[in-house]
Amino acid sequence: MSTAPTRVPFPVVDEISRHCHHRREPETIHIEIRLPGPLDPARLREAFAGALERHPRALMREAEGPWFRRRYEWELTDTADVDVVRVAPPGPDALGDARARALARVPPLSAAPPIRLEVVAGEAGTVLLLGINHTALDGPACLRLLATTAELYGGRDNTPAAHPVRAVAPSPPVVRDLATPAPWSRPARVAPGAPGAAPGDGVLVAELALPGRPAGAGYTVNDQLMVATALTVAQWNREHGARPRPLRITMPVDDRPRDSGMPIGNGTRLVDVPFTVAELRFPTLPDLLRRTAARTRDLKARPRPQLGRGAALLTTPWAPVACRAVVTRAVRRACGPWTSTTLLSNIGRVPYPLDFGEEAGRARAVWLSAPARAPRGLTFTTASTGGLLHLSVRWSRSVLGDEDGARVGDLFAHHLTATEAAS
Repeated sequence: MSTAPTRVPFPVVDEISRHCHHRREPETIHIEIRLPGPLDPARLREAFAGALERHPRALMREAEGPWFRRRYEWELTDTADVDVVRVAPPGPDALGDARARALARVPPLSAAPPIRLEVVAGEAGTVLLLGINHTALDGPACLRLLATTAELYGGRDNTPAAHPVRAVAPSPPVVRDLATPAPWSRPARVAPGAPGAAPGDGVLVAELALPGRPAGAGYTVNDQLMVATALTVAQWNREHGARPRPLRITMPVDDRPRDSGMPIGNGTRLVDVPFTVAELRFPTLPDLLRRTAARTRDLKARPRPQLGRGAALLTTPWAPVACRAVVTRAVRRACGPWTSTTLLSNIGRVPYPLDFGEEAGRARAVWLSAPARAPRGLTFTTASTGGLLHLSVRWSRSVLGDEDGARVGDLFAHHLTATEAAS
């Protein structure tokens, strides 16, 4: 006799995302992996099914329920409801078309798992593209799934490597940063460019050199990326005549382990890193890097709910979930002017080799991109593989066009190089 599926209440992040879904701005995570050799789709399908069995929390669908229920619930299934793996049809722009599908097509929450994996074969190797419903899962969790898939497919160990240890100057005592803008001040918005009529998101993927820094520097690569992001948006806004305002950049913080026991789901907490108008208009880069490092260290150390205390209150089951959804959407609209300017999600060094065996080989590049829904309209995601930095710039087409996205990518590369030159 079959047993009823296990049900798990939606965590805070999942519920807020579910409330605020908008069909014109898909809430998707995009992951793109380049492999040097060919893959067998049938073997890949089997390996991915095995990975889902090892990480059963990913085999979930939204449970049905009456309108007056107090919570959304995930229903954990024993097997997938759909065939997750698809082979892209060949063509001159097969990769571009698959990337567009990964951005635009949101895997439904009604079928487990809310993930789609597309295989794009070419003369230069194979590209794996994942489209993930961000209401259910985040990028690091899906990288963990892919690492298990690679291990089952290729038979090689994909245990995460130890993170390299590098000397960092001792942290100074934490003091209140009087230069930062007040938390209730309205941050800058990304100035509109030349958006087109098409809905959804655009994305630019680029491969850059990892920025260097002096031995024992008091800042990290993440701080260099944060400064490059701030300077990029500040220059873009100046070029488009936007009124100068302070910037706030959202930064996900992920404290989960990367081994096979990693909790699967949406596991990051969000903090906002502030920047003043003056320090971005006439930057002294060494000082700006050190101030940014102090701010990020302080924010990471503070205990905080994943989306803040307001989101925790909104998801308390004080009323039917349908009523709370109306309140949540109204609060989101009202707080739109105080939403952070943009988001920088730095995955860091991809901890898994993502080795698919002798024929397919080990991943040469890994890109991820986070949703770019308005009012932010622009996000930056970085990861490093093989000593290179893989940057994804993603934008809402309601804010920027494709040429605008390319310009933003160029500005980011320029400012990142400038942080390397700072001493």
